[in-house]
Amino acid sequence: MASFLGGCAAAPQPYVSESRLNRGLVVVLPGIEGRSVFNEEICRGLNAGGVGSAIELYDWTSGVPLGFIWNLWSSRQNHKQAAHLAERIARYQFNYPGRPVVLVGQSGGSAIATWTCEAMRWGRKVDGVVMLAAAMSPGYRLTTALDSTRRGIVNFYSSRDVLLLWAGTKVYGTMDGKHSTSAGNVGFSVPTGKLRSKEYDRLFQVPWRSEMARTGNLGMHLTSGTASFVARYVAPLVRTQQWDHRLIENITQGKKQPDKSIMTP
Repeated sequence: MASFLGGCAAAPQPYVSESRLNRGLVVVLPGIEGRSVFNEEICRGLNAGGVGSAIELYDWTSGVPLGFIWNLWSSRQNHKQAAHLAERIARYQFNYPGRPVVLVGQSGGSAIATWTCEAMRWGRKVDGVVMLAAAMSPGYRLTTALDSTRRGIVNFYSSRDVLLLWAGTKVYGTMDGKHSTSAGNVGFSVPTGKLRSKEYDRLFQVPWRSEMARTGNLGMHLTSGTASFVARYVAPLVRTQQWDHRLIENITQGKKQPDKSIMTP
């Protein structure tokens, strides 16, 4: 089966099959470069980490050669793509009721994941979102996106990602059009006082740690989705039914977790 969601029908999807779709769906969203060896690594890492659901690499980009800047700046088109993906996910949920859906967004793909959640209709939700090196401004309000998830959002960020997510986004802008550092560099700002909604209780932020370098994630932008890192840190999140701060801490600190896989109906 080449593709269920229809993002890049001609491209191979080695982790999409009827048996996998019957267990759940993970949608991997690449950055502004589109499908590449970097985000294919994410798919391999999820599979190696024991994720038995369908893993689809959904290329939301324009496909224009060297269209990086267009993919970064085309806000209207990007929101349209997110709305289209939300419709596709709703169709999957109709055909496979009760199966989990998790979005994994790398760099610019984290924005597409966010806007997809915001575009969900009729009370539908995805199970969770995992962000790797998110190219979004730290002040972006996640309330609506968080409310459209069951488990919440996990944001992996790194203070070492300064070339692209500090200097780069200050010059060229974030996916949401702010000339600032990025949430993939410093994390998302959490509102305080009366501005803080209960939805933010389900925002989990994980800073880069030196031990992550053992998996090939050196804290730099292009190493944020190595297969070994994803297998070790991201796959356990995808496979777990419910997220909380203790779980996130245990996974990121290497403590063994009980198997709470939800990838079988």
